[in-house]
Amino acid sequence: MGWLRRDRSVSTLDLLIAGLGNPGREYARNRHNVGFMVVEELARRHDARFRAKFHGRLAELRLERSRLALLEPETFMNESGRSLVAAAHYFKLEPEHLLVVHDDVDLELGRLQVRMGGGLAGHNGLRSIATALATKEFLRLRVGVGRPGRGDRRSVADFVLSNFDPETDVAEIVSRAADAVELLAGEGLDTAQARFNS
Repeated sequence: MGWLRRDRSVSTLDLLIAGLGNPGREYARNRHNVGFMVVEELARRHDARFRAKFHGRLAELRLERSRLALLEPETFMNESGRSLVAAAHYFKLEPEHLLVVHDDVDLELGRLQVRMGGGLAGHNGLRSIATALATKEFLRLRVGVGRPGRGDRRSVADFVLSNFDPETDVAEIVSRAADAVELLAGEGLDTAQARFNS
């Protein structure tokens, strides 16, 4: 505990958690919106209330001794960086205190990976954020959504902009991802990686 402690004269926040997705009811259950689903689960667990701020929706909460904020950019995926950078500047946070939760087609369905930095893997939300921050060195929680199966002629873009299959236990995936965020915030990157990256 306490790995995130910051100089309070610089910032009152320890970690900004941005879940990526697209605003609007028609996108709510899309694979591409799993980041939104995770931050909404965290808000539910900790009774945090969202309000309009930073071109998105922001909620603040405490997790033990850490102060966290949850952000849902409402700029659409391709402009996610605009919202996240506005929030980061307001809270005076460096990139290593930003966690981006996003869907990943290169991970099998339900698999999680916590990491610092890495490539963009063609993800427009990550590209927007890396461009806005001028660095790729921010925390990520990759949530595996898989790829179109054999015989599925959808493009990857169409696949992620469609809902999870009915047989997928989305609630379980989202719950485990929220657990990973809580462990990262409470005990640090190495502990979260050891628990969830296997």
